[in-house]
Amino acid sequence: MSPKKRLWRIWAAIGGMRMERKLFIVFLLLITLPLSFIGYISYSNYSRSIEEKTIVYSTKMLENMMVRVDDYIEDMVRISSIPAYQDDIKQNLMRSNAYYEQRQQAAGDNGSQLPDDFDQLLVIQRGIEGNISFINTIKRGANSVYIFDHFGNGYFSTAGGGIRLNVKESYENWRENVESSGGEALLFSTQKYTSNLQSTKYAFTVVRKVIDKSLKTLGLIAVDANISVIEDQMSELDKVTNGDSVIIDEAGNVVYDSDKSRMATNIANDPTVALAKGTKGSFYYERDGAKRLYIYTTSPNTKWKVMTSIANSELTKDAVVIRRVTWIATIITIIVALFISFIFSFALTNPLRKMMRLMRNVQEGDFNVQFQVKYRDEVGQLGTQFNRMIVRIDHLIQDIYVIEKKKKEAELHALQSQINPHFMYNTLESIRMAAELNDDQIAADMIAILGKLLRYSISDLLEEVTMENELLHMRNYVEMLNYRYPGRFQLDIQVAEALYRYPIIKLVLQPIVENAIYHGMDDSKPFMRIRISSEQTSQIFWLRIEDDGVGMDEETLDRLNRSLAGAEEPGVKGKSGGIGLKNVNERIKLHYGNAYGLKVTSERGTGTVVMLQLPIELGREAE
Repeated sequence: MSPKKRLWRIWAAIGGMRMERKLFIVFLLLITLPLSFIGYISYSNYSRSIEEKTIVYSTKMLENMMVRVDDYIEDMVRISSIPAYQDDIKQNLMRSNAYYEQRQQAAGDNGSQLPDDFDQLLVIQRGIEGNISFINTIKRGANSVYIFDHFGNGYFSTAGGGIRLNVKESYENWRENVESSGGEALLFSTQKYTSNLQSTKYAFTVVRKVIDKSLKTLGLIAVDANISVIEDQMSELDKVTNGDSVIIDEAGNVVYDSDKSRMATNIANDPTVALAKGTKGSFYYERDGAKRLYIYTTSPNTKWKVMTSIANSELTKDAVVIRRVTWIATIITIIVALFISFIFSFALTNPLRKMMRLMRNVQEGDFNVQFQVKYRDEVGQLGTQFNRMIVRIDHLIQDIYVIEKKKKEAELHALQSQINPHFMYNTLESIRMAAELNDDQIAADMIAILGKLLRYSISDLLEEVTMENELLHMRNYVEMLNYRYPGRFQLDIQVAEALYRYPIIKLVLQPIVENAIYHGMDDSKPFMRIRISSEQTSQIFWLRIEDDGVGMDEETLDRLNRSLAGAEEPGVKGKSGGIGLKNVNERIKLHYGNAYGLKVTSERGTGTVVMLQLPIELGREAE
């Protein structure tokens, strides 16, 4: 079934419902749809507002966190520059370089290794480590400090983090990268290492050359920064957002990860890293089947990027509560409103139900009913018109009863006064035969025509005949008049033959022509011309009966037309049994309706025109 037909069936089903149910459905839609729409819009706007505020607030927090991290890194950079200002450290580094250079040269000369001078080495170690030990105390976060001479010999100071077991490999990596630094501090991303305390540690490292006044490289210093300082900063953000945070460098190496699973790894190929373009922004990404909001910003100093991700469910937690409360309030409101609308629709339709019961009583013949009008609204006006209609119908029934009673009395009177038609026809036929036997052809013709007129006239006046029969009757009537007044009347019939088979009630033309002859005859003229013509449309046709008699003045014409309209009794009647113009007009209206009937126009000295308006009953012809 097509959607159009399905919609039409639904509409038809609604149209067939009782008014009470229709009103209930209308109230239901008017209440439910706006409330649902408002609830949806409110939830959407609230969710969007929370998201926007979360992004703005989290971005601000990230920027603040990044500033603190930058300050922490800057502190580590400043710590790494301390040896440049400590002459004792530089002098001991020069002694260490000289000592190991001498040993290297001696080994090169004779191929034998010189014995270690432990006293000298101890002095150098104490001189360097004694000066760098205070570094761990001046700033929280300096986990371990390493100073290496030019030959890679290391001197250490630790603040509880322990010494790297792979310090030799770390030194090689640091030295290789710091060679081209030009004395600037280098920042190495977080590394995972095992300390001499057999514990796993994470630290990022600040490394720089140690140079003398002549810019000669004496060695290098490496400061392992404790990642816990960054962790303290980022945990505050995670507590506020209930999310996870990660810090990565430009190469995608993880500096910090709140859940520790990706610490000291490279995530450059992670989709979220690719999506985090630009210096700051936000985006949505689905990870592990859960939609998350990612917010990021970038340090202008270190180019490290800090990114926090918040679960969408966490983001919309408050909005979900608001949505639940909104829907509960909406449902309660709808239930209350529906209860009120049910009562309201019942109250609105109750007068209509009462009126329907009264109509059933009227249908069963009880006209002694009345609708109690309480208000002046549409239902009240309908009730008033209903009461008037009942009174009018009751009066019409009484009028019809009186009319039918009079009609019965008239029919009884007609039967009592009527001569047996067969006797009259047979008598006229006998007279005609006698006239023919006596060679009186004129008398015979007159009697024959009189018989036809009598036969046509004695029957029900509302009986339908064909237009052809009605016009034939008119010819017989005028011919009979010409026997009485030879040559005084000319009948001209110009009715379309297409109308000959159409039905028409009998004896509508004779009274009009009779009225024209007896009241319009002009004795100054040798004869009177009567013309019958027709006009028609698809639904109506007119018969025009026109004479060239004396006509009527305006007063007489006005009185006649008002009489035909029912304003007063007619002043002009025909002589054929009281059937005049008013009689014809009333019979036409009774048979065809009030839209049809007679209209008369006339001018004194010119003649009279009677227009007879009748319907064309499509698909019907007189039998």
